Order: sequence, then structure tokens, then C-alpha cells
Amino acid sequence: MHESKKYGYARVSSESQNIDVQIKHLKETGCEVIYHEKVSGRNTDNREQFNKLLNIVKTGDTIVVTKLDRFARSTRDALNTIAELEKQGVAIIVLNMGGEVIDTNNKIGKLMITILSGIAEFEADMIRERQLEGIAEAKARGVYKGRPYTYTDKHNGLQHAMKLFENRANNGYTVKQIADITRISKATIYRVVKEQRVKK
Repeated sequence: MHESKKYGYARVSSESQNIDVQIKHLKETGCEVIYHEKVSGRNTDNREQFNKLLNIVKTGDTIVVTKLDRFARSTRDALNTIAELEKQGVAIIVLNMGGEVIDTNNKIGKLMITILSGIAEFEADMIRERQLEGIAEAKARGVYKGRPYTYTDKHNGLQHAMKLFENRANNGYTVKQIADITRISKATIYRVVKEQRVKK
């Protein structure tokens, strides 16, 4: 008969980030084995340690994470993973989700996961909707021009974007993340990178 185990999983997105705090919290909750890695969560194939953990857990086991985004790249990804684990009889404990400990071993925990994930999805949809409404209104008034296309070499945002792009091997950022951080479109980043390569 399988003896239930409690596994911990810790992840940070880049080598420069400190993972020790997560590991400490997981140990304090009684995790017998802790899988950890420094890798972006955007691509599930890259999360070697997490995939190993998914392959080793059995019915009755529990996976503990400090936050929901440690093992999921999106709300939908989190719900899908939790649903798959639930089918296997594996529970998830999230130590900090909106300031609360969520444990899918019980019905309240399962309900909270669904509600909080739903809220996160709803908020994301609302933000997108407000953006589209704002653009439509600006277009109606004839003032919407979209994102500026031309940037000079002295543009701070573009300089920041280029530095982050060139240092992707260390910072772990995707081009989309760089675009979000610097507010420089992906198309502009790719265009400038191409221009720089041609100059070289």
C-alpha cells in the first residue's frame, strides 16, 4: 500500500532570483522532498523538475507550492493541472493565494481555487475590454494613432528593451515580457534587432 507523501515545488524565473525563501517555507510545512528549478514558467516543456514531480506523485500524495503561479503559466494552466492531479487523487496546497492557504484536500479549498482563479480570469478580461473600448472611443474621436512606430536610439524605453533582449539568456524574459515591461511592441523590438544585425 502506498504511503502518502508531501512534495514541495519551488521555482523562480531566472538565475539571478533567490529561491531559498520558497524552499524554507516548503520545509516548514513538512515537505519530505522538494523539487526546485530556475526557469521561466512560460513553457511547460522547460520545467524539467516540475514534470519529474508530476510523473512521480501517486494517489494520496500532496504537492505544496508557495504561490499558484509557481507551477502554472496562467490561470487556465493552473486549473487544468489541478484538475489532472485531482483525477489522480493528488492534492495541491497553495501557501499564499490572496493571503490565504488553499488546500484542495477539502471542499472549501477546491471551491476557493475555482473562485479565485475565476476572479483573476474575469479581471484580465475586464482590462482587455476597457483597453478595446478606449481604443474604439479614441478612433471615433479621430485621436487614436496606435503605438508610435519610429524610435530613435536615444529613446529610453527602446534602449531598455534592447538591453533586456540581449540579456535574455540570463534574465529569462520572453520578447512578450520585454514588450510588456518596456511598452515597446514586439514588432518594434524585432524590427530594431533586425536593423542592428544588418548594420553589423
